[in-house]
This record gives sequence, structure tokens and C-alpha cells, in this order.
Amino acid sequence: MEPIISEFDKTIGITGGAGFIGSHVVRLFVKKYPQYRIVNIDALTYAGNLENTKDIESYPNYIFERADICDEEKINGLFTRYGFNAIIHLAAESHVDRSIMDPLAFVKTNVLGTGILLNACRRHWQPDVANKLFYHVSTDEVYGSLGTTGFFTEETPYDPRSPYSASKASSDHLVMAYHHTYRLPVVMSNCSNNYGSHHFPEKLIPLMINNIINRKPLPVYGKGENVRDWLWVEDHAIAIDTIFHKGKVGEKYNVGGFNEWKNIDLVYLLCRIMDQKLNRTVGESEKLITFVKDRAGHDLRYAIDATKINQILGWKPSLQFEEGLAKTVDWYLENQEWVNHVTSGQYQQYYTEQYNKR
Repeated sequence: MEPIISEFDKTIGITGGAGFIGSHVVRLFVKKYPQYRIVNIDALTYAGNLENTKDIESYPNYIFERADICDEEKINGLFTRYGFNAIIHLAAESHVDRSIMDPLAFVKTNVLGTGILLNACRRHWQPDVANKLFYHVSTDEVYGSLGTTGFFTEETPYDPRSPYSASKASSDHLVMAYHHTYRLPVVMSNCSNNYGSHHFPEKLIPLMINNIINRKPLPVYGKGENVRDWLWVEDHAIAIDTIFHKGKVGEKYNVGGFNEWKNIDLVYLLCRIMDQKLNRTVGESEKLITFVKDRAGHDLRYAIDATKINQILGWKPSLQFEEGLAKTVDWYLENQEWVNHVTSGQYQQYYTEQYNKR
């Protein structure tokens, strides 16, 4: 690939930028920083969807490149073409159930793919790494499972319990190893569960919303006693922006919503909100709840201590959970065409039509 001369202050490659969290990060950076060129790098697997970024595709500082992070030749070609100053790395296989069925797919993308990106940074940035940054976005699941008390801090030892979390833990270790061994400038964040718009409906909240709309069973693992800390995805994007610009190289930051919910209580709340939004009799959606066999190795509780990012960088969540959940429900009700496309695969036609199989 021939290098492109840039008139922008920075060129940032964002991997996984057509996915759930990634699309919110791409949208925020494209709109907030017109002086930055944002290159969205995504393989467009089942969870990557160009309709997620359709509203920004005509912006002059936005470019999309279809690429698999495991394709070393392609990734190095993109570095040569765009001369990245920074990488924000969100691309990952992320669904625990899928990792149990196909663990090696998670090892390939999350471990090998991260290694290929890190090697590309070494090759193209060294020896002068001034004003360069590799930002690795990870998960709280690397810490394992908590009991009924306590919180994950940045010093909590890693104890992953699923192929997904083990692959993410491995990628975290690779990132820090490249920092210490090769002096690569890196920063990392580990975030709790996200919710919000554009979330592929295999995860808990969008799955429940979609099933309630269609009066399908609401599958809840075990007794629904598992606890998660929930964060509105747009608040996570703002946290990533904050860490990218203010975080200290070599540091990691836990990002959480200070918002713990048992799965079953969350489903009950969703049922009440949906009954109201759909003008159904109160309690009608609760009748759809179906308890199913618990997931293998299901972690009991995750809870993030986000004191560090709050006190040092000044970030905190902007929305209360009930408000954010209502906004999320409204979005899905108003965007049923999007849901139908991602569940049917029709969105792949959009890529072909828009980019002519480039």
C-alpha cells in the first residue's frame, strides 16, 4: 500500500470499530476530534455491522478498512498506508457461551491478533515512539469471580474462568510484556458489562428486549443469582476518550458503573419497563422467564472498583441505570429494522453495496 500524506494532527486506528462498543468509540472520536483521522478496522464478523456507523460514514476524517487483525500482511499494510500515531484495540471475540463451544477461535483472535498488532506497532514505531500509543481495551472477567463482598481493583490477581476471559487475560499480559520488554507505550483499561444501543442480541439485555418484543421465552441461567456491574456504553466510550488523552503510559484503569444487579432482578426490571413501553398488562412479560441449566464455570459476581479513574482522571458514569436502561429499550423499539438485519444477516448486503467488495 502506498502511504497517504495526512493533513490531520493524528491518525488513530480503532480495531473492532464496527462492533458494539467500538462503534460508539469511533462515533465519539470522529465527531469530537475533526483534527484526528479515524480509521475503523473491522473484519465484519457476525458482531461487526457497518450500519452501526452509517451516520458518520460521510465525515471527512473517517475511513473504514475491512481487515482481520490476524492477517499480519494486511495489518502491516495499513500501518504503512496510514502511518498510525495510535491504536485503540477493541477487536475481540467476546461471548462466553461461544468461547465454551469454540475456544480456539478466541485464542486466535484475542491472543494472536493482539500479538500481530503489537508487532506491527514495534515495526512501524520504533525506535522513535514519541507521541505514539497502543491502548488495549479489556474486561473485568480476567479477574475471575468474586464472592458476595469485595471489588476488583487494578491490583487484583488474574484468575480467568472461561476460555474467553483466559484469552483476554493472555492478551493483557502480552500488552504489558511488550511495554516492559520493548518499551512500547501502552495503556490498558478493564471494563464491566456494557449495555446500550447497537448491541448484538446474543448478550443478556438486548436478548431479553428482543425476546420480550416477540413474546419468546426469557432464558435465565440457574436461579439468576449471578451479579454483574453494568455501565452505559456511551459512558464507557467517554472513559476510553479520557484514558486515551489523560492516562499514564504503562498504567491500567478499571472502568465500572458502580451499579451491581443480580441477573434475575435485571430481567424483572426489564420486564416492567417493556410492559409499560409496549402497553402490556403489568406482569405479562415476567411470565416469559424460563430458568435454564447454568453455564459451565459461570462466575458468581463481578464488581469493579473504579476509584482510580474517578480520582486521578476525573471520570464517572453520567447516567443512573434505570435511565440508561429506558434509553436502551427506546432505541431497540425504534430500530427494529436494525435488529432484524443483524439477526438475519441482511446487513452484509449493506457492506457489499456501500463498498463494492473493496
